[in-house]
Amino acid sequence: MNVAFNLIKGDGYVYSQTVRGGHKELKDYVLDNSDYRQISDDYKIKSRLYPREIIVRDVNDKNKKVRVDEKQVVFYSKDYDKKAKAEREPALIKARELVNNPSKYNRATSYGAAKYVKNLQYDKNTGEIVVTDQRPVFDEEKLREEEKFDGYYAIVTSEYKKTDEEIIEIYRGLWKIEESFKVTKSDLETRPVYLSREDHIQAHFLICFLALVIIRILERRLGNTYSASRIIESLSNASCSALEENWYVFDYADEITKAIYEKLGIDLRHKYLRLGDIRKIIGDTKKPDSPT
Repeated sequence: MNVAFNLIKGDGYVYSQTVRGGHKELKDYVLDNSDYRQISDDYKIKSRLYPREIIVRDVNDKNKKVRVDEKQVVFYSKDYDKKAKAEREPALIKARELVNNPSKYNRATSYGAAKYVKNLQYDKNTGEIVVTDQRPVFDEEKLREEEKFDGYYAIVTSEYKKTDEEIIEIYRGLWKIEESFKVTKSDLETRPVYLSREDHIQAHFLICFLALVIIRILERRLGNTYSASRIIESLSNASCSALEENWYVFDYADEITKAIYEKLGIDLRHKYLRLGDIRKIIGDTKKPDSPT
C-alpha cells in the first residue's frame, strides 16, 4: 500500500530488496552470472524491468489489482561480501561453542547463533537447552546457503528510466541518512536524554550533531574505509594516562589511529609524550594551513 500511496501522490520510490530472504526467482536471477557488467574485479552490476501487481483500494472501497512498472538493480561488491562474513563470524563462533557446550546456553543467550545449529530443543518453562540422543550439530548446509548471497544487493525502484548507477547513488544517499540516525542514537547516545531544561537539551543535541559532522568528515578523509562506529570506537579507546611530572602514556593504537596520522597528519604514533608535545599536536590542528 505504501508503493501505491507514493505513486498516487506522484512520488517515486527506491528501496532495498532482501536477496537471501527473497523468493526463488529473484535468487536464481541474482546468482545467474549472465548479463552482469563487470565494473572491476571486485564489483559487478545488472538490472531488469520487472513489472508486478499490487493491491489498491479504489473509490468504492474495493480492492483491485494494479500493474506497477519497476526496475530491479542487482550488484555484487567484494567489500560487502567481506562485511557480511565479518558480521556473521561472532554468531558462528557462538554456534560452534553451543554445539560443544550446550549446557552453557539457553534460549536467550543462544540468540543469533541458534539458526546455525540443528537438533536444538529448549525447555518450554525454563528456556534451557534440552540435550537428547540427537545432540546439537552445526548446520554447515545453512551456512553454505547464506554465504552464496554474501555481497549481493538488490534495489527496487519506480524510477526505471534512470541508469543503474544513478539508482545505486540515490539509494546510497537514502542509506546514509538512515545510518546517520542510527549513529546519533546508538554510538553518540542522543537518546535517552536525561535532561530537563530546554537549553540543556538543545545543547546536548547540538553537541551530538557536531560530533556526527566530525565523524562524517573523518570518514570521507579516510577514504570511506572505516565505518562511523569503528572510528568512534577507535578514538574512544585512544586515551592517555599521566605517568610522572609532565609525561603521558598513550596505551592504545590501531589501524584507524595510524590512518588518521597518514591522511590527516595528526601524529598519534608515539606511546610516550610530554605535555608540551601534546599541546603542540592540538595547536597544529587549529592552524589554517593544517592538513586537517
